[in-house]
Amino acid sequence: MSDALPASHSAAPHAPHSKTDLFVSFTWLAMQGFGGVLAVVQRELVEKKQWLTLDEFVEDWAVAQILPGPNVVNLSLMIGGRHFGLAGALAALSGLLLAPTVLVLLIAAAVAGIADTPLAQGMLRGMGAVSAGLIAAVGIKLMGALKNNPMGRWTCIGIASVTFVAIGILRLPLAWVLLTLGPLASVWAAHCVKQRTEMAP
Repeated sequence: MSDALPASHSAAPHAPHSKTDLFVSFTWLAMQGFGGVLAVVQRELVEKKQWLTLDEFVEDWAVAQILPGPNVVNLSLMIGGRHFGLAGALAALSGLLLAPTVLVLLIAAAVAGIADTPLAQGMLRGMGAVSAGLIAAVGIKLMGALKNNPMGRWTCIGIASVTFVAIGILRLPLAWVLLTLGPLASVWAAHCVKQRTEMAP
């Protein structure tokens, strides 16, 4: 039996060089996250930095979504800790939060008197539309990773569709959907992986 990893689980070609690299990279990532961070995270970590393959990103992002707290914060801790332990996790988290926190405080102080004006409200609604487009674009790009999922592309699309209907149309609580569909999908994926392993030569 070959010791080579399947293409869907091949390692990313690059890794952060140091804790400083983590701090600077996540600072730059955070400063681009206006209106929607998912698109920025995918572009920076997968396409530019190449710290994660697309499959790894999908898997890590899924775990980050299930864990309590903001998704991108969880992801930064996972990546930092994976490469440099606790110090790396803290470096990535600090880079992600420090500069944006200062910037948000400065902006809040600057616009305190005009936040309720029609112009400011219109700008916020415009950014909301851009955010929706960014999230939709990333979702389409991530569909490519489903071809390597052990459950198969159509099963994944079916689960994603049920999730969309439950949350977006039926307005069911996110926690209920995760606690119901998450374990079911995980058990089925484990079954598919076991079957694939048993069938391998």
